[in-house]
Amino acid sequence: MIIKTSSIDSVIIYFKNEISEEVLDEVLFAKESLKTLNNIIDIIPSYSSILVHYDINFYNESEIKQTIYELLKNNIKANISKSSKSIEIAVDYSKGLDLQRVAEFNNLSVEDVIKIHTDKTYRVYAIGFMVGFAYLAKVDDSIVTPRLDTPRSKVLKGSVAIADNQSAIYPSDSAGGWNILGMTDFDQFDKFEVGDSVRFVAL
Repeated sequence: MIIKTSSIDSVIIYFKNEISEEVLDEVLFAKESLKTLNNIIDIIPSYSSILVHYDINFYNESEIKQTIYELLKNNIKANISKSSKSIEIAVDYSKGLDLQRVAEFNNLSVEDVIKIHTDKTYRVYAIGFMVGFAYLAKVDDSIVTPRLDTPRSKVLKGSVAIADNQSAIYPSDSAGGWNILGMTDFDQFDKFEVGDSVRFVAL
C-alpha cells in the first residue's frame, strides 16, 4: 500500500497494480474502513486505488496520510456484502454489430462468443468515461478483442460491448470504439457501484 498526494485536499491510496478480484476486494475493504474516519469529504474507489478527499481544516497532508496508514496497515477486512449488489442484464445479441468480428478474431462461432460472454460473472471495477459507464472485468481470455481501429462517431445507448479484457454498457449515445456484442433495455446505470456483480443473459 502506497499513499500519495493528489491535490491540496486529496490523496490516492495505491494497492497492487492489477485487475483482479483479490485486489478489488482489498480496495472495497479499505473503502468501508475509511468510512469510519471523521472529516472525510469523498471516497472514490477504482480498480486498484482509492481517491480520498478530506477536509483541510481538520487534516494537513502528513496527518491524513498517517491516519489512513494506521487505519489500514493491519488490513482489517470490513463486511462489504451489504454494499455490493448482483445485477442481471438481458441482452439481445442479434443486434451485435461486431459479434462476427469478435468471433472471427478469436476463431470461434458467434454462438460460442455469446455463450462465453454470458457464462461469466463480472465485477464493476470502475465507473468513468461518462456518467454510469461501468467497467466490467474480466472478459474470458478466449474472447478478448482489441478496440476498433476507427471508433464509431455514434454508439447507441444500451450497447453491450467488449474491449480488450473488459465489458461495458453504453449508458447514453456516444462516440466509441468498443466491439458491440448486443443491445439491452437496461436503464439503471446510476445504480452501478464499484464491487457490484453483473451477469448477462441472452434473450
